[in-house]
Formats: sequence, C-alpha cells, structure tokens
Amino acid sequence: MARPIAGATISFGLVSIPVRLYPATQSSAAISFNLLHKKDGSRLKQQYICPRDGEIVSRDEMVKGYEFAKDQYVTFTPEELKALEEKATQSIDIDSFVPLSAIDPIYFERPYYLGPEKGGDKAYRLLAEAMRESGRAALARYAARGKQYLVMLRPSSDGRALILQELLYADEVRAISEVPLPDGEVREAELKLAKQLIDQIATETFEPSKYRDEVRERIQADIDRKVQGHDISESAPAPEPARIIDLMAALKASLGKAASGKGDRKSDGNGETDEAAPAEAEAEVPRRGARRSAEAAPAEAKHAKKR
Repeated sequence: MARPIAGATISFGLVSIPVRLYPATQSSAAISFNLLHKKDGSRLKQQYICPRDGEIVSRDEMVKGYEFAKDQYVTFTPEELKALEEKATQSIDIDSFVPLSAIDPIYFERPYYLGPEKGGDKAYRLLAEAMRESGRAALARYAARGKQYLVMLRPSSDGRALILQELLYADEVRAISEVPLPDGEVREAELKLAKQLIDQIATETFEPSKYRDEVRERIQADIDRKVQGHDISESAPAPEPARIIDLMAALKASLGKAASGKGDRKSDGNGETDEAAPAEAEAEVPRRGARRSAEAAPAEAKHAKKR
C-alpha cells in the first residue's frame, strides 16, 4: 500500500477538495560505485577545502552565498534563507482548464497520484469524471517545500483517479529554434515507403511491461560475476550497425526486415499483398539462408561426384 507524502486541498471557485499526494514513480535500485583508497580499499570521505589557504572547512564554518558578479558574493544567514522560501499553503489553486492535448509533454516533470482525503470522496469523483468527459486538464499553482510549482491535474486513463503532474516553467524549456534543422522537401516515393514501415510495426497500445532496462541488467550481472571471482574485463564488443547512405535503399531494407519479422504482409483493399518494396529489398540484401544454400550447392555436387 502506497504511503502519502503530503496533504493538500484542490481549490477552484467555491469548491475545496481535500486530497493526499502519493508518489507515482519509484526509481529502480540505481547501480552506484564508491570511491575507495587504492592502497587499502577504505572508502573515502568527502571534504571541502578552501582554495585560498588550503584548510579543510567543516560544516559549521560554511555559509551560503549568491554570486552576483564574477567572484563576488552576497552571503545569507539560515534565517534569511528561510525567509526567502515560499510559504507552504498546501493549496492546489486551479487557474484554468485546458484541452489535455494543448500541453506539450516536453513540459512534464514528476507525477504524483492524488487520493481523496476523508470527506472529499464525492467531490473528488465528480472532478475526475468531469475532466475525463470534457477531455480537459486543470492548470494550477501549488506551494510546497519552499517553492511554488506549476502543476497540471488530469484524470487517469480509467477516469477513477486524479494525477498531479509537475510542469516546467516556460523559461526552463529551451526553444526549438536553438536546434539547427534541415531544409528541403521530402520525396513522395520515400514518404510512401516510410509510412509503410510505420504501418508494419505500429501498435495501438503502449505496454510498458514489454520494456526493461537491459543495460542495467547486464551491468548488474557482470557485477555479480565479479563478486564471484570471474574476470569481466573481456566482453564481446557490440556489432556496429551498417551505415546505409542511400535513404531509399535503407527504407526498402527496413521494410523487408519488418515484413519478414512479422511473418505476414499487409493486404490492400483488393486482397493483394504489398510485396513490391520487400522484394526489391530482398534483391539488394540477400537473405542469409539463400546465400548459404547457394554456397552449399557446389559442395554437395562435388561430394556426390566423389561417391
């Protein structure tokens, strides 16, 4: 059973809904390595050293400062830092309701589940169902942990629960204009092949259980082998993918590979299968089995002649 990490109140108009916040994510046990003394294997301790006089500075001798110019700081006492923090109101103040599709996922940060507090069940269910049917999400402000957060409230996929999603502010997201993007037109033939490739490997649902952190699993397996005394310094290098400069050839080859992987091909409205592109791909990239058969034929004939 999940344990709440905070309490809050959703407010809009004259309506107030008491809720509890629950963590929606859990970080996997991250693999971390400690720094040790090479000579005796002792774990090292972190120390802060003043670069001006070389002295080790203890915690009680540290103060926090803000750099307002190069190497110029204004310092703050713990009381002043506390006064700078936003007062936690524990109120989720809804500002507006917008279409869920209007919020770019690039603004998404940490999610939380919201559960109803005692006495808020009816209003909680009503808000969740109303947002689900309207296809809208709520934009709100939430002050906690000394900060003010921009958050989004949205219903879960089944409409039974509310989810609070922390959002980034506009100045925390870089403009796409900072990224150099190519100019030019897309050729119709290439576009057609690309769309066929998308259709061949398309699915209608996202099943997160199908995906695992395979790199983390491999590293953990190697660590376990190392603990057991095995040598893990030599591992087979991962094969580098072939670089195909011809985009059309790459699309055809990918289309053929996707078709053979699924074991069947899509049919058009007339009952005919679309085999033109895969056939061209197979002509350019012969299958391994066919190549082995072609190489084995002379050897078998020679063996038969000897007999």
